[in-house]
Amino acid sequence: MKHYLLFLIPFILLSCGGESSNSESEINNTVLAEPVELYGSTQGTTFAIICNDSISITMEEVNLILSNFDVALSSYIPNSILTKLNNFGAGTFVYQDTYNYFNRCYEMALSVHKITKGAFDPSVYPLVDGWGFMKDLEIVPDSVIVDSLRTLLGFQNGYHFNFSGEISDDSLKTFSIVKNTPNAKLDFNAIAQGLAVDILAEELEIRGAKNYFVEIGGEIRVSGNNADGVPWRIGIDKPVENSNEGTRELQEIVNVENKSIATSGSYRKFYEKNGIKYSHTLDPLTGYPVTHSLLSATVVTESCAMADAIATAFMVMGPEESIAFIDANPQLDLDVYFIFINEYDEFETFYTPDFGKMIDLNSAP
Repeated sequence: MKHYLLFLIPFILLSCGGESSNSESEINNTVLAEPVELYGSTQGTTFAIICNDSISITMEEVNLILSNFDVALSSYIPNSILTKLNNFGAGTFVYQDTYNYFNRCYEMALSVHKITKGAFDPSVYPLVDGWGFMKDLEIVPDSVIVDSLRTLLGFQNGYHFNFSGEISDDSLKTFSIVKNTPNAKLDFNAIAQGLAVDILAEELEIRGAKNYFVEIGGEIRVSGNNADGVPWRIGIDKPVENSNEGTRELQEIVNVENKSIATSGSYRKFYEKNGIKYSHTLDPLTGYPVTHSLLSATVVTESCAMADAIATAFMVMGPEESIAFIDANPQLDLDVYFIFINEYDEFETFYTPDFGKMIDLNSAP
């Protein structure tokens, strides 16, 4: 389950026109070398692919890629690699990763876990489940329960899981992970959606695309320009509680070129119990919902998976620690936009200089 909602919406109508996803060419999966617009559902949300170059790709081919991705990383599909690993007891778990989706996600998650010093932690699954965020918060867990759940956390290699790598050199691509703790479970939803965007974008590029927009559930990667010959325009939601598709307001509109952009936030997802609000954003280092002032974090970088994961980590860190992280890691090439509550209980923003250059000053939301 994704623990952080994403609040990016693409200005598709402002970017280019075209037929809807119910067009005859999509239904019949006709292979045509022409500009592409495809819309559909995946991973409990929606996706959009817009390409202004003449390439050949069908809805059937896109759905097959997304289906293979789910077979590797979905926490809802019983036969996925991830679900089988989560249900596996202690011992050596052997699996086949035909398309390198699972391993790619696992290895990137390990990297982000290390660099964020545990703020990004896919092993948080038992904690999220224990807090009731996968169903409904009926009882607020006490410190004894939280401390017990925290013993199942820790994604560093060799702790609860030991990623052993390939164990055969044949075409089956067989790998193994040693699982040391039977009840430890992983949840890659805070990085997998971004990775799926990257994989679709890479497929478009293989087919010759240079000007495209790929989006899944608000995670976006773009290249080149839109149909009007200008950079793709993306809207960032204003952090308003209880907003939805019909009532959402835009905080900013940004022009994005050859980058990925992802947003995580805490203001829409929370439970209120006995007058106390509990954020869905859980700090894996404490075991409790975060209490800092950061409402949403938007990250722009090359990889959508990286933008997705780092935005999630920032929602754990809070504004001050996140800014210090950006300063300490220039090699990550991160541009960010934070919305937080200041000491006067007012909205305040922080953004890096290069992000400021992306803000469309001529199109105030």
